[in-house]
Amino acid sequence: MEFQHELIIPNEGLPFKVFLFEGGNGNYVREKHWHTSIEIFAVLEGHLEFFMNKEEYPLKAGEQLIINSNEIHSIRAVEKNKTVVLQIPLKQFENYFTAQRFIRFRSQDETADVKLASLIKKLYKVYTARDVGYEFRTMSLFYEIMYMLVKNYRLTEVQEKEIRHSRRLDALSKITTYMREHYNEDLKLSDLASTFGYSDAYLSRMFQKYAKVNYKTYLQDIRMAYAYRDLLNTDRTISQIALDNGFCSSRGFSGEFQKRYGVLPSEMRKQIGQKGQKNAIE
Repeated sequence: MEFQHELIIPNEGLPFKVFLFEGGNGNYVREKHWHTSIEIFAVLEGHLEFFMNKEEYPLKAGEQLIINSNEIHSIRAVEKNKTVVLQIPLKQFENYFTAQRFIRFRSQDETADVKLASLIKKLYKVYTARDVGYEFRTMSLFYEIMYMLVKNYRLTEVQEKEIRHSRRLDALSKITTYMREHYNEDLKLSDLASTFGYSDAYLSRMFQKYAKVNYKTYLQDIRMAYAYRDLLNTDRTISQIALDNGFCSSRGFSGEFQKRYGVLPSEMRKQIGQKGQKNAIE
């Protein structure tokens, strides 16, 4: 299988992740990948091209597209664009699953599409502006989006082959979800394999086949993602951030951080302070 599993970490203090699409400058290609979270792209300016199941889905300004859990897709952004991305962990919909850990959303109404895209834009604007009381307004908009998804977009009847296809990837999804909940612990491959009833060798092959990395690298990716978020959003010391996120020492964390980002955590924190908060969408 020539596709990768994408790790998604929610924004600090929120049950979802919202951000501007990283391919906004154009000349960008994201190869085939999948993730457990539901993902929605709302294009504000320019256009994007999506590919799912050998079908092309072009998006222009004012349009949005829902990517379902375990749905393999790729993205091409030839020109500049401004696109808000909302990623919602699958567990947020657990009371509305059609089958075990299975739910599907599809666009069915043009009027609803316009409203959903508008809500996602507002959500991003409120969250990044961070005015007084923004937390309440952010969650209010998020729950309105959730309500629209389960009321206007959820498919109550799906084909069995879709469920079977999703389950091929669901095993790793369960494991990676568990890892995100216990990443700051001493999480050994053997312990994880035992928890899910696999041999060490089988679980190791599963990561290589579906995530395209080994278990240790994937665990470090999770720890680094959370540590990076803490570096941006908290005043905790680098030593405390390292220990809170499963690293054995601040020295080990700093070395790994420099390998990935080219600078030490302390230097990154200074750069962030100099840049300040990015402007919200006008």
